[in-house]
Amino acid sequence: MTSQPFPTLETDRPRDYGMLIGGEEVPAASGETIDVITPIDRHRVVARVPRGRAEDADRAVRAARAAYPGWAALPFVERQRALLRIADDLEPLVEDLARLTAVDTGNAIRTQARPEAALLVTAFRYFAGLAGETKGVTLPTGDDALSYTRRLPLGVVAAILPWNSPLMIAAFKLPAALVAGNTVVLKAAEDAPTTILELAAVCQRHLPPGAINVVTGYGPEVGEALVTHGDVDKVSFTGSTVTGAGVAARAGERLAHVSLELGGKSPCIVFPDSDTDEVVEQVLLATRFARQGQSCTSGSRLFLHEDVHDSFLEKLVDRVSRLTVGDPREEATDIGCIINQRQWDRVQGYVEDGLSTEGVHVAYDGRPALQVGEPGFYHAPMILSQVSNDWRIAREEIFGPVLSVLRWRDEDEVVRMANDTSYGLAAFVFARDVSAALRTAHRIESGWVQVNQGGGQQVGQSYGGMKSSGHGREFSLEGMLEGFTQIQQVNVRL
Repeated sequence: MTSQPFPTLETDRPRDYGMLIGGEEVPAASGETIDVITPIDRHRVVARVPRGRAEDADRAVRAARAAYPGWAALPFVERQRALLRIADDLEPLVEDLARLTAVDTGNAIRTQARPEAALLVTAFRYFAGLAGETKGVTLPTGDDALSYTRRLPLGVVAAILPWNSPLMIAAFKLPAALVAGNTVVLKAAEDAPTTILELAAVCQRHLPPGAINVVTGYGPEVGEALVTHGDVDKVSFTGSTVTGAGVAARAGERLAHVSLELGGKSPCIVFPDSDTDEVVEQVLLATRFARQGQSCTSGSRLFLHEDVHDSFLEKLVDRVSRLTVGDPREEATDIGCIINQRQWDRVQGYVEDGLSTEGVHVAYDGRPALQVGEPGFYHAPMILSQVSNDWRIAREEIFGPVLSVLRWRDEDEVVRMANDTSYGLAAFVFARDVSAALRTAHRIESGWVQVNQGGGQQVGQSYGGMKSSGHGREFSLEGMLEGFTQIQQVNVRL
């Protein structure tokens, strides 16, 4: 797959990809394809990928199953070396992968796409270093007995990826699953599959055929076939809560291992001692405006203490007004494109709903000044204040650059409002008073709480949600052990 240049908007013809199954690039069994349209230009097809279905999912799972015994039986240092070689090959491709990410997803190259591609390299090296940690323990049972445990891989892992940050989510799943001795079938999102296919081509150079496979196509056609396949031992899914619930139900029918990283409506709480420009910058990071708000960790509910509400909001609006919405391939761009027409319409629908709610105040609307316009799916940020926590825009995940601002008066009140949601993925607390900050952080019902910072995931942290935001953890030693291995107890009478 990497023998041809990565697709760009400058190429005359779309790039044709195959799926990776058993070490070979193959078309769909049906011969059908899906056009990949860049969000930069809604009229431009940049690639074509196979439209996989159940037969293709079965081929990929059978290839992964065939490769599993040999891969799992390798000494851990061999799997470690393979991951390190993959990282070495990926590192000089970071810029190419970043540019392809910008074309594939619409994520701006400076603020999002390049950091995602670099994180992928870091993740392979990090998990390579954990290869020897898939070890068991012994129990002191006396001289006439030996009691020990073994950490074993689960088998075949189906990893289902979203379209918003495919390389980053692949970094959460792929190296951890591989280094633990599993083989993997990746299901790439139909809206943004090309970076995953390029990643797999690099990985394949250093892995036995079938250790990594990639299928492309629509979720109901090929994704569900993976979820229900009797020879898939683990399903690792990242996506919407509604879809994730269906994945869990279908996989649960056959008692397959499942981990889910789902949606969020994350609270971002600012205490009265934190009305500073520095905190404004961190809150801006937390909004994930740099990813068009297309992030399940977006701090999309901003709780401002009434003593600093107006002054902090004024600073934030001034800062957001200076962001550049534009071509994601340009270094000057802060905010790129929403993924497709369907998602753009969805975001716009939430905006219109919010604007029609009695009492709402428009603190900032960047749409009138937006100069990009056609033909891409561009959407300027919007900040709505005087929002009530029971409004639709404050309760449902928008997945777009829309921020709801709410007032609060006392700590118990803001904790109650922050937790008054079915989601529990991320949260952000800003307070110079460390006692207040930690006291609040410990009361928030979220799998990940950041204090006085708003950035993204870091390799080594246990990442995952509570409540309707999913279950299971990834991207850490604990996540690798809990998510991609199982314990076997062995008792020996001597």
